[in-house]
Amino acid sequence: MKLKLLALTVIDLSMVFCAYAQTAEVKVDFNRQLGPMHMEKMALGQGGLSQEPMLSGRVTEIRALHPAMIRLFVQSYYNLLPQEGVYNFKTLDTTVANILQTGAKPLMSLCFKPSLLFPVINQDSVNPVDYSKWEALVYHLVKHYLDRGARIKYWEVGNEVDIGEVGGTPYRFTPKNYIPYYKHTVAAILRADPDAKVGGPALASYTSPILPALLQACALEKLPLDFISWHSYSNNPLSVREQMAYMKTQLGKYPALKPETILDEWNMGLLNPPLDPRFQPCFVAETIWQMKDVGIDWSCYYHIRDWYVSYDTFAKIFTSHGAAFMTRWWDRQPQFSGLIDFQNQIRPAYYTFKLLSRMAGERLEIRSSGEKVHGFATYDAQLEMYNLMLWNFSDKAITIKLNLVNVPGKMQTRHIILDAVGPGIEENQRLRPDRPASIPQGTFTETLKLEPWAVHYWTFE
Repeated sequence: MKLKLLALTVIDLSMVFCAYAQTAEVKVDFNRQLGPMHMEKMALGQGGLSQEPMLSGRVTEIRALHPAMIRLFVQSYYNLLPQEGVYNFKTLDTTVANILQTGAKPLMSLCFKPSLLFPVINQDSVNPVDYSKWEALVYHLVKHYLDRGARIKYWEVGNEVDIGEVGGTPYRFTPKNYIPYYKHTVAAILRADPDAKVGGPALASYTSPILPALLQACALEKLPLDFISWHSYSNNPLSVREQMAYMKTQLGKYPALKPETILDEWNMGLLNPPLDPRFQPCFVAETIWQMKDVGIDWSCYYHIRDWYVSYDTFAKIFTSHGAAFMTRWWDRQPQFSGLIDFQNQIRPAYYTFKLLSRMAGERLEIRSSGEKVHGFATYDAQLEMYNLMLWNFSDKAITIKLNLVNVPGKMQTRHIILDAVGPGIEENQRLRPDRPASIPQGTFTETLKLEPWAVHYWTFE
């Protein structure tokens, strides 16, 4: 009996050792192209904080990330309807112009309640006093940007419609009252621009019953639905797989509906974020890898830049409780949301997006034996170069054997490590370069150590 127990113990320990052995093999095939990468669709968001031009001082740095889309809250503080029949788009124009200057197109999230149409400040009062006037306002908003040549394609009906003021917007809908609001709003959008894409409901909780109600209404009443959207704040990148599986299940009930999927707010769990500064840059890479692997069409990281909110601004459009919550959340607790902080300094996570933006062109096949080691590789025909990015989403160091196969010729390579903890904030200190080296044609193998939460990048020319 003792011998049996001893044998079982040895076997068990062996299994544990194998399960937790900190090694992995990674194979990159330079000759195996999987199709366009479209990393520009893993994009960005900003808004819900202020009518001030929050992006104006960092347009160049945002443009360097090559986002195809920047989601923007069209909030009440833009004062779009100051008087009956008078439309004011001047303040909003400035922020839209800043987004266009980055090379991105706005995703306009409509989450405003002008006082003339919503005279009572109450998140549960969701119907305007006159839907014809609401539709006229939305029509003129969309037509304004169409006439200006802004080429805004995506219009989202609401933001976190399931939680209201806690989500930073003045609406809290039910499945029953969201549907008529959606119908009126998209009708106005499409009258102004028949080519626009419409959708929602930008859920805080992806399992909210509002989405099934919207899908059912769109299927039965033939309502337009070009995309569905939801949000995710979790420290576990695998959570997006569960969310996408849920979305596919819901959409599977209505095969005639074929909307795009947009995870248009996501970040770490901001109520309890990991405090290791190396975590967030690696988390960004791993979460986007999971999104790509599971087939999410678009995403918008929330957000680009932290910004102090004004209690007085929100007290005009929220209850006193809601205004207090917004002010406490943004002005009094530590912030980890922005790629750029309150003092306009670039955070380490920005540089993950910088590296990801270099994953242009055709995606190459990468195979990894380690569940914590993932990466992207591309061939960029325009710049005539190959790019490789690997990371270790783990709090333990991992030694990897990197195999490069079908290398088309002798190449010069440059290796960069993202340094999230060093004191320097210049780009060459955050994206710390090694000396150039060369690799031969054919097959090249190298063993290297990836530290916890490490992010590495190589070019091959």
